[in-house]
Amino acid sequence: MPASEPFDDDHFHDECGLFGVFGHPEAAKLTYLGLYALQHRGQESAGIVTARGDRLHVEKGLGLVNDVFDDARMGRLTGDRAMGHVRYSTAGGVLMENAQPIAIDCHRGPIALAHNGNLVNAKALHERLEAAGSIFQSTSDTEVILHLYARSHQTKLDDAIAVSLSKLMGAFSLLFLTPDALIAARDPWGFRPLVLGDLDGAVVVSSETCALDLIGATYLRDVEPGELLIADANGIRSLRPFPTTEIRQCVFEHLYFARPDSHLFGRDVLASRLEMGRRLAREAPADADVVVPVPDSGMGAAMGYAEESGLPFQWGLIRNHYVGRTFIEPEQSIRSFGVRIKLNPVRSVLKNKRVVLIDDSIVRGTTSRKIVAMVRSAGAREVHVRISSPPTTGPCFYGIDTPRRSELIAANHSVAEIARHLSADSLAYISSDGLLASVGDPDCNVHCRACFTGEYPVAVTEDWKLSLAEKA
Repeated sequence: MPASEPFDDDHFHDECGLFGVFGHPEAAKLTYLGLYALQHRGQESAGIVTARGDRLHVEKGLGLVNDVFDDARMGRLTGDRAMGHVRYSTAGGVLMENAQPIAIDCHRGPIALAHNGNLVNAKALHERLEAAGSIFQSTSDTEVILHLYARSHQTKLDDAIAVSLSKLMGAFSLLFLTPDALIAARDPWGFRPLVLGDLDGAVVVSSETCALDLIGATYLRDVEPGELLIADANGIRSLRPFPTTEIRQCVFEHLYFARPDSHLFGRDVLASRLEMGRRLAREAPADADVVVPVPDSGMGAAMGYAEESGLPFQWGLIRNHYVGRTFIEPEQSIRSFGVRIKLNPVRSVLKNKRVVLIDDSIVRGTTSRKIVAMVRSAGAREVHVRISSPPTTGPCFYGIDTPRRSELIAANHSVAEIARHLSADSLAYISSDGLLASVGDPDCNVHCRACFTGEYPVAVTEDWKLSLAEKA
């Protein structure tokens, strides 16, 4: 397998992680640590920008946080305000010019931007701006936002940002840094998370609370959907520049993306995953001997399933945590090489056992099939697959990297057909009602679940229709 290609990675991927600090003498080092805690949200590039005096300084590169930043780079990042970004691309490729934060200098002075999400009208905006004379340096939809800002006729910073963001459709949790301010914004639907914290009087903004925990910051609250927060020398002020709309925060944050030790959307992530497992056990019990998670994504749900069912929870699969996204495969083929380099079965746990195998989702089905085969090869008598999400039948357009609809196994096959493809003795998914109840939203008032239902909450634009066609 070429080293440039991911292997046996059959999960959805979130696009990015954001972290910012205003008013702390070690802002860059704190941002570095914050990005370290958010590394699970993006592994393709990392960047930090700092402000000192009337200038911004950016350091960024391709790779993991620890690979990008050395002592020399950190030594150049001075000042008491900083902002950082880790990226997994959904719009634009894995290119250095797409690494964030993106910084520009315009008639208002320097400004840098970091984005988590995906703009469904980016193509239309890009074409309009390009026709008006804008020159783009990247293929990322994030750059569109900076061009809108640079062209705004508003005189005040917050007004220029608000007017620019009002033209966007889709998911955007954003951080801006200028020499004078750190600005956070979240789209009116609240698709992607963003939280506000405090560290000895310094303002901290992060994609998840786990990054606040690492640096000893106190979680204050979520940045609310449709909110624009400005931190400057005068303190923090909150604006509500966008029309009110229905909240549609991404249910996959609690299912898979967020770290289990984070608190997002008003709820502990681990609590949600445990409850998914409990409800899955009630909805789809199995006559079995042991509950085994697919690490790490199935851990929380497996613990909940075991608790509710009374079956023992066992580490039947062990994950190698020191493997990157790519690997060079030996010329002599090794069966299921990609899965085996990440996971290894514990034969003493699995031999002659009826196993309940728990994971968070099945996307293409390729990896799940190999894992079931691995569990059987370790001696399991039966394998009953249980999934803590409903069948994934549609792509996401709000900041998640998803395959085309034609590649989603549940979009094209019944549960029984998928079970046969996996060679599982049985297969069951949590119900949609069970999932929503698990995240504290039984009436589906605040969560987006378009990847399960096909009901996309953002108004359809021509650009959006084209994106749908490309992913059909």
